[in-house]
Order: sequence, then structure tokens, then C-alpha cells
Amino acid sequence: MSGTYLGMPAFPKAAAVSTRDGRLRANLTHATHTIRDKRAGAVAELDDWAQLRAAGAAVKDRTLRHLDHYLEQLEEAVTAAGGHVHWAADAEEANRIVTALVRETGEREVVKVKSMATQEIGLNEALAAAGIRAYETDLAELIVQLGDDLPSHILVPAIHRNRAEIRDIFRREMGNWGRPAPDDLSDSPAELAEAARLHLREKFLSAKVGISGANFMVAETGTLVVVESEGNGRMCLTLPQTLISVVGIEKVVPTWQDLEIFLQLLPRSSTAERMNPYTSTWTGTTDGDGPETFHLVLLDNGRTDTLADTVGRQALRCIRCSACLNVCPVYERAGGHAYGSPYPGPIGAIITPQLRGVQGTLEASLPYASSLCGACYEVCPVAIDIPEVLVHLRERVAEGGPVTRGGARTVLKPARGHAAERAAMRAAGWVLDRPGVLRAGMRWAARTRRLRPRRLPGPGRAWSDTRDLPAVPAESFRDWWQRTRGTGGVPAKQGGDEK
Repeated sequence: MSGTYLGMPAFPKAAAVSTRDGRLRANLTHATHTIRDKRAGAVAELDDWAQLRAAGAAVKDRTLRHLDHYLEQLEEAVTAAGGHVHWAADAEEANRIVTALVRETGEREVVKVKSMATQEIGLNEALAAAGIRAYETDLAELIVQLGDDLPSHILVPAIHRNRAEIRDIFRREMGNWGRPAPDDLSDSPAELAEAARLHLREKFLSAKVGISGANFMVAETGTLVVVESEGNGRMCLTLPQTLISVVGIEKVVPTWQDLEIFLQLLPRSSTAERMNPYTSTWTGTTDGDGPETFHLVLLDNGRTDTLADTVGRQALRCIRCSACLNVCPVYERAGGHAYGSPYPGPIGAIITPQLRGVQGTLEASLPYASSLCGACYEVCPVAIDIPEVLVHLRERVAEGGPVTRGGARTVLKPARGHAAERAAMRAAGWVLDRPGVLRAGMRWAARTRRLRPRRLPGPGRAWSDTRDLPAVPAESFRDWWQRTRGTGGVPAKQGGDEK
């Protein structure tokens, strides 16, 4: 696999391949079950988890309603603290800004903190095209980079790899990026971690430019926050002379008091820890402490368009904990690569089509990459109703309609391949609006139930190929109610004495 999402097929086609990969399925099942069981235990320790969850959702919603105000406040605070703020409307502009900032330093190598935003915009590829080499320092991201692979999980990007595969990647590729792995390297976790530590230490000590994202930005002080478990982020944030942070505009929170809520929600939902081992905060620049120059690149890239959608905007609450991935039966079987985006799983199925639009084949397929079981909503620490948004986006794909793209209102045409679905829904709506027709249809279905086919014909075949058609009852609920309770509301005796 090449390290790019460009040209990825639609979800059904990609999933048809990945679900046949036995090793991938085993790796995913073991990892997701382990993580979600630990998370459940960590969450159960808090009696006020439901209140924290509601508070997190409320803070995010309030911030999104007044996002312009808090972003301006953030810019003023960062600038006052000695930082520089840049605004990027899309991925191309963000990559252009970051590339120019690195070139100004005269450096040709940068170290990176794990960042979903930079994955989203393809920053590593943009830097490489400009002759700048970016070194991932998160252990899982390092594995992905050395393997010329793609992340498949928000929290654990290399979740699809087992220890033997990681050992082989380290032995084969580390020498091409810096210090090679020992020839006798085993698949022991301790030995793998030590090989990565020695390989990365050279990069930390020599790099003059660091690039990061941020988990949160505090508007009142201009402070950025990164939470992590390994310490590599702390090294990248403190050792280089220049620090460039690329952050989505939705990551802002108004105050430190608001931040307190999320520093309780995030670690328990993601790593099942009471608090993150490393919580790094920085505000602008300070003489003699940390980077001499700090740049903040505020990334839109479809977020303002998403904000304009009153149903879909709740996706912008996401704090990237990945809890929804670990409980999703579709993700567990298909894996992250099938989603064709840095954001896999249920949250990716609603974020990617909103950030990119649903005109592409891949993006139009993602809202259907779900069983709508609701497990994702139950574990979401900020109460994003992912099933509601999925249904909302399915309607957009099938029916088209008004949307905001590039800051302007436009009308989408219905996607191809959904004509039968639209016809079926309109026919169902017509029948449901006419009680007499509905009653006649149910009685006809009951009387002809023995003629029910085992599979649906035509477009319905794809549905019945993987499901059993439900049995048709001998009578409808309406007829049963009329027969048993239709005489003055007194149930008729059905043989024997009533107790």
C-alpha cells in the first residue's frame, strides 16, 4: 500500500477485500476488544460520567455557536504571547503556509507529533514534494511511515499490524530513515520500543523544526494542549527552535475551566487511563524556555461548511478519542483502510463526507458503512448522535438538496445509483399517508405469505444476500388488535380460563 488515500475505492469494494484478510481480522478483534473492555472499566469508576458527558457536549455546542468570537479571542491571545497566527481555508493553503515557514528556517528535516489534521491535509507528502523530510515520532505513526502504510485507527494507527510484522518493518526500513534496527531484533515489545527510542533520539536532538497538531486550544489565554502517552510529543514541542502547529478551528474551548472537563473525558475514553501520562501546554514563546518561534495554522478545510449543517455540525464536537471505532462491528471487520480517510470508523463515516462533500464515490458510500446499531453513540464522550447524522447524510446522498460548500449555498443533485431507493421511499410515503391502502397491503401480504421468496429480486438482492427476510405474520397488528380488543376494549377469550 502506498502512503496516500488518493484513489481509494468506495467503501463496499475496499471492505470486500479487507474482510477476507484473516490476519487483519484477528489483529483488529484482539486490539479493539482489549481497548474497549479497559475503557468500560475506567469509565465505570466515575459516578458523574453522564454529567461530564453532557457538560462536554454543552461546552462544544456553545463554542460552535460562537466560534467566530472564540477564534478571534484565541488569535489575539496567541499573538500577545509572541506567537504568529495563520488562517488556512483548505488543505492546499495550509500545506503552502507550512512549507513556506519551514523553508524560511533553511531546514530540510522536521520532527512531527502525531496529528490527525496533518494527515487530513497530506502535509508529509506536500513537504516531501518541496524537498523536506518529515519524521513521525509517535511509535505507531513511525511504524506506519516506515512501512509506507496508512493509519487505520485514530488512537492506534498501526492497529492492523502485529509484533512480528513490526519487527520485520523495523529490520528492513529503519536504516533508510536513520539509525538502523539491531540485526538480532526480536518481536519482544521491550526490544521494539528500545529500537524505536534509539532511532528517534537522534532526530529529537538534531531537529530544528517541530510540527504538531493540538487536542485543544484555550481561547482565553492562547494556550495549546497536546495529550499523549509516550513522551515523544513533549520532545517535539520543547527541543526544536521553531514549532508549527496545524489545528482544526473546532478544537478551541473558551476557558481553562472548560478544558478541565475534556481532560477527564478524553483519557478514559481513549486509552482507558485516569489521566494522560503527558499533558503538554504552551502559550506563545518564552525566552530561554522551549521554541524561539511559534506559528499556529488554523485549519478550516470544510469545517465552516459542516458548521452550517444544523444536524451534521455535532460531528465537530469530536475529541478524537476513537471509542466509537472500538465498539463498531463494521470497523472491527473491515478495518480502517476501507474508509479511505485518516478518520476511519463511525466518526469517519460522518466527518469525511462533510469535510469533503458527498459528490465523490467514496464519500457517498461512507454514510452507508454502518449497521446503525447505536453503540457508537452510547460510548461517545461528547454525545455525538452518529446514527442520526448517518441517516441525515444518507438522505443527502440519495435525495440531494441544499448544502453549503466553500462557504456558498448550492443544491446537490441526487447521487447516481439511488433511483430505486428514492422510488421505494416515495412509494412507502404514499402508502403510509393512506391508512386504507396500508391496511389492504398488510392483509394481502398476510394472505400470500407462503409465496414469500427467499431472496428479493433486482436491487433488493444485495440486501437479502446477507440477511434472512423476516417472516410475514398471519395477521397484522392492526387486525390482531381489532380482533382481541375491538369490542369495547375487552380482550376476547382465547380458550381456557383467564387468570
